[in-house]
Amino acid sequence: MTLGWRERVGLPQLGIERLRAKLDTGARSSALHVDSLETFMRDGSVWLRFDVSQGRHAQYGVTCEAPALGRRVVTNSSGHRAERWFIRSQILLAGHCFDAEISLTDRRGMRFPLLLGRTALNERFRVDPALSYVAATLAHAAVAGLSSHA
Repeated sequence: MTLGWRERVGLPQLGIERLRAKLDTGARSSALHVDSLETFMRDGSVWLRFDVSQGRHAQYGVTCEAPALGRRVVTNSSGHRAERWFIRSQILLAGHCFDAEISLTDRRGMRFPLLLGRTALNERFRVDPALSYVAATLAHAAVAGLSSHA
C-alpha cells in the first residue's frame, strides 16, 4: 500500500483518535510531541505520564500513560544527540493497526506532532512524497467496495 508523506493516524492505546503525522523514511525511529513528561512507578515498573496536544493550537489535549521501554540516545535531523524515553504503542493507519516504538520529545517547532520513521513503516507501506493524506481516501474506497458487494 502506498501512502503520502503526511497522513492522519490514531494511537488507540493512548486515547488519541486522530493526529497529523509525517511519514519519514529518512528517520529511523518514530517521535511523538509531548507537552509534559513525568515518570512514576506502577507495579514495580517505570511508567510515563505525558500530555499530547491533538489540535493545531493545543486546544485539545490528552493525558496519556504508558509503560516505559527505556531511554535511548537519538540523533535528530540537526545532528544533535539527546536521550529520550521510548514507549510501545499501537498505531492505526490506513485501516491497519500495528505496534511501534515511539520516542517522546518536544516537537513544538515541527509542523507534525508525530513522525513515523522507517522502522515503523518497514514492509507495511510505501511512501510517495508526491502524495498527501491518501489513507482516508483508501479507507473510504474500501468501505464503499464492501457496501457495494452487500
